[in-house]
Amino acid sequence: MSARILGVIPARFASSRLPGKPLAEIGGKSMIQRVLEQASKAGALSEVVVATDDRRILDHVVASGGRAVMTGTEHPSGTDRCHEALALVGADRFDAVVNIQGDEPFLVPAQIDELCSTLASASGGLATLAHLVNDDSDLDDPGKVKITTDRDGNALYFSRACIPVLRNHVGGERHQAFRYLKHIGLYAYRTEVLARIVQLPPSLLELAESLEQLRWLENGFRVRVGLTEHPSFCVDTPADLEEARRLVAGQR
Repeated sequence: MSARILGVIPARFASSRLPGKPLAEIGGKSMIQRVLEQASKAGALSEVVVATDDRRILDHVVASGGRAVMTGTEHPSGTDRCHEALALVGADRFDAVVNIQGDEPFLVPAQIDELCSTLASASGGLATLAHLVNDDSDLDDPGKVKITTDRDGNALYFSRACIPVLRNHVGGERHQAFRYLKHIGLYAYRTEVLARIVQLPPSLLELAESLEQLRWLENGFRVRVGLTEHPSFCVDTPADLEEARRLVAGQR
């Protein structure tokens, strides 16, 4: 029997750089509506729900034909919001949860299916995705998280810095001299593992890099990393939003 997997899209109204981001209009649809529509096309998901702390987002999703649940306002991360959403829809109904970023309007459904396949072979019950770096500018951009893995594809470390440093590099493109990996911000958790990691306190590495997945590694959890050929496009700033609108306009 195939696993029953719940897709959760955490969506907060508050954002320091782009307030009201989930409701931002992109080509006649809100950002959250675009993400929900794309996520719902993933064959591996049994159900998809938006988890929000704002009535405006909840009402908008429901009016658009989607499902949403109201979660608390004090969650420190999307993972914690996913855990509450799972409880609200019925934790006993699902074997795993996929945390889907609510600010990726061009989400590719195949990425979610790839992530679920990666989770199926993840002995630690945690999985995420990575994309090969093909531009050296990503290596020096702290907004692009890099990953190193062991031979089995389990994460060794996530960093905003360029890892590893090519100590004896003599010139040319670094990404052509080493197989650098860039993190894709999708996570999958077995439900029993999700229940454990939300109980962990913030860790030193997590606080240093502002990356919650380091809390899991620092506490001995294993995160399997799957490779995807599909890049991601996150809307974090007003400039990103304008670029997303230009891209949608160009598709017409």
